[in-house]
Amino acid sequence: MEGQQWYFEDFRLGQQFSIPAKTLTESHFLLFAALSGDQYPLHYDEEYCKKTRFGKRVAHGFLINMLTALGASNISQAVEEAMIAFLSQSSRFLKPAFIGDTLRPRLEVVGLVPKGDKGVVEIRSTVTNQRGELVLEGSHTYLLKSRG
Repeated sequence: MEGQQWYFEDFRLGQQFSIPAKTLTESHFLLFAALSGDQYPLHYDEEYCKKTRFGKRVAHGFLINMLTALGASNISQAVEEAMIAFLSQSSRFLKPAFIGDTLRPRLEVVGLVPKGDKGVVEIRSTVTNQRGELVLEGSHTYLLKSRG
């Protein structure tokens, strides 16, 4: 992939792309709060959380979802010339994540739809924790130029 540009035709069903694992820290929670404006106590108030079923602060689902950004993957630079648009995203949050959890995002090509001189690439996104539990599953859809 290094130095080579990828276009719609270069993708294959089942291809997987990696994103470096991240261990969640207090800083991640605070930066997300600052950017999003989210102040819900389940994410930021330790005393409030002690009274919940989780017992401690829970990472916001959108924070976990952000870890699956294509731009953070090993394919990011290879699609710079072909990328037209990020069309859609969906996600399901399956398990909570906490400060100290190490999360491993993965991306897999699950759909390829040619559209003339471009094509739609659908990517399944997953995030697992250090215990191998699936924390998030979802999809991203991108519009890419064809090589021709």
